[in-house]
Amino acid sequence: MTQSACQKFDRSSIRNCIYRPKAISAKKIVTRKGETCSWDQVVAPKVDVTRDAHRHEQRNQRTTAGATTPALRNRGPIFKSKLLDQAIELLGYHRKAAIRALRTPAAKPAGPRPVLGRPKTYQADKLLPVLKAIWFAALQPCGRRLHALLPEWLPAYEIDHRRVDKDVRRSLLAASPRTLDRLIAPLRVVAQRRGGTRPGSLLRQSIPVRGTWTEEGPGWLEVDTVALCGGRLDDLHLWMLDAVDIRTAWTEQRALENRGQHCTLTQIADLEASLPFPLLGVDSDNGGEFINHHLVAYLGQRKKPVLFTRSRPYHKNDNARVEQRNWTHVRQHFGYERYDNPAVTPLLNDLCKGPLGQLHNHFLPTHQLKEKRRHEKKIVRIYGPAQTPYARVLLAPTVTKPIKTQLRTLHEQLNPFQLGRDIDRAKKEIEAHRLLECLKDQPLRGKNTNP
Repeated sequence: MTQSACQKFDRSSIRNCIYRPKAISAKKIVTRKGETCSWDQVVAPKVDVTRDAHRHEQRNQRTTAGATTPALRNRGPIFKSKLLDQAIELLGYHRKAAIRALRTPAAKPAGPRPVLGRPKTYQADKLLPVLKAIWFAALQPCGRRLHALLPEWLPAYEIDHRRVDKDVRRSLLAASPRTLDRLIAPLRVVAQRRGGTRPGSLLRQSIPVRGTWTEEGPGWLEVDTVALCGGRLDDLHLWMLDAVDIRTAWTEQRALENRGQHCTLTQIADLEASLPFPLLGVDSDNGGEFINHHLVAYLGQRKKPVLFTRSRPYHKNDNARVEQRNWTHVRQHFGYERYDNPAVTPLLNDLCKGPLGQLHNHFLPTHQLKEKRRHEKKIVRIYGPAQTPYARVLLAPTVTKPIKTQLRTLHEQLNPFQLGRDIDRAKKEIEAHRLLECLKDQPLRGKNTNP
């Protein structure tokens, strides 16, 4: 066999397949026609084996074997099979592993990626500065609710911050809810949730269980309590009473020093006095703060009794509306820290009845479920347009005109950005009182505290 014939065999393929040339100098190489030749005949005349071995030892076996793929595409099956046998014997590959390595395509140089799809209509670098300030001040709503509140918040933003360019204003008002979701996607954060509820007494057997809400008009509340315990449910911490009207989404929150019957009843009475509509019904869970004789007598012993119902035990989705507000209206503002200073209670109530409640009820729109039906194996939910609780109260026919006039006057005096600053200022004061109480309870470090 001549030297030219051996070189025609594609010595680069053989050289790339071999991992240690020194150890295989005596091996035979089989050509496509079945002829044999030695490694020295093929490589020795023009290749420095020592230098070649050092270079190949620095490469990865899989990458080296994969580089032979273009040369093997034009070879016959007999040649490929015998080459696989030699690679298995020389390199120690499993046969399937050798096949996969030889099939690995060569890496192509990365070129510029083509831009697919239609060009972007909304420039994030121009819209996001305005949208970010509104989104955070509106307590991070979803795209659909953000789309509903922008027409009212943009004028307030110009009054409170700076004027907005006409093109930016036009783009923000024309953007769809899904576009707004994409713009604010990098700003979102996911948090954990906790909770705890204790069963009530045997009195609950006399309180009817509510199935679904069939009543119309405002005045039907779902109520629940949230523990501000910091992870320790020892009844030495504060609680937050949360209530939501199922028709208008009007919410009220009150801080409780404890879940005693008297304390809960006092705050429910104060909550009822703050509602812009008469209280017609209350639905709660099976906790002892609600299932007690004091609350049953307060709601039932009046000229027009208030319907008192409860959810099924261990079915918190029966009170899904208030459970949702436990997160958006309580946890997002007060977190999971421990509040055990009674002096914080009036500060919390002033905040909830003042700027925090006004921001939620006057400027933050919500969705209301209109219809739910099953389509094959899926449940389809249809929601109405996003509206603020204030707008729904104005549309309610059972709310009196003096109350509506009073709400309109108050709404014209409010600015959502100023309410946000008032909320932050009140939170800092509350946090200072909370930390002061925590420091009192901690022992001094480095000093002997024994008597």
